[in-house]
Amino acid sequence: MQEPVTGAGLRLFVFPHAGGWSLMFHDWPERFPSDWRVRALDAPGHGTLLGSAPLTGADALVAHFLDRLMPEITDERTPYAFFGHSMGSLVAYELTRRILAEGLTPPVWLGISAFALARPNEGTPSPLDAALPDDALRHRLGALGGTSANVLADPRLWAVFAPAVRADLMVLRELCAAPPRAPLPVALSAFAGTDDTAAPPARVAPWAERTTRFLGLRVLPGGHFYFQDDLGALAARVTADVHTALHTPAAAADAR
Repeated sequence: MQEPVTGAGLRLFVFPHAGGWSLMFHDWPERFPSDWRVRALDAPGHGTLLGSAPLTGADALVAHFLDRLMPEITDERTPYAFFGHSMGSLVAYELTRRILAEGLTPPVWLGISAFALARPNEGTPSPLDAALPDDALRHRLGALGGTSANVLADPRLWAVFAPAVRADLMVLRELCAAPPRAPLPVALSAFAGTDDTAAPPARVAPWAERTTRFLGLRVLPGGHFYFQDDLGALAARVTADVHTALHTPAAAADAR
């Protein structure tokens, strides 16, 4: 496990989408307050951990992140928060649940981005499936955006990244199959792009039911990767919501 890095006003941990990796979020730290430490996390088989075998089970993936973050989340000198995009939303949500179950201090705020919740008696609303043939999977990833066109077009690059993508989609299916749980006692904001057909705002809004401290649905211009066009707008909204979570006592928020 890594040693905690302290001294920042907040530690914001970012969980990427299916097939995503930390390098795709390299420009995030400069958009947030200077006393924040912003870090995107790689799962095995992704980015800085490309040489590791991808994990195909939800419990194993959550356990991986819990182990890597244990020095950070048990260091109470600096608060921390989670932001998950697309599949990363469910990972951040389940990790928060695991942290609470183990009696650890939870994040002060949880950001859920571009993930639609299923309607009753409906399977995952994701347009992606681990069983899709390569051509279909590459086409759907391309339509969503967020994946390099070079990776999708080059058979050699695709062969390197495809195992991680398919492993993520297996994890996603398992997470989506989990029954609804009791609302989290953690401040939560939901984010959606105006033109996102995979996770339209109306399907992201039900995240309000997954927390006792819902700060609101934040709809920003764009598609599934809405923040690629205007990261500053998202960073400003995240900063404001984290500030609210930090400075609004839980009892007052629950009474709203």
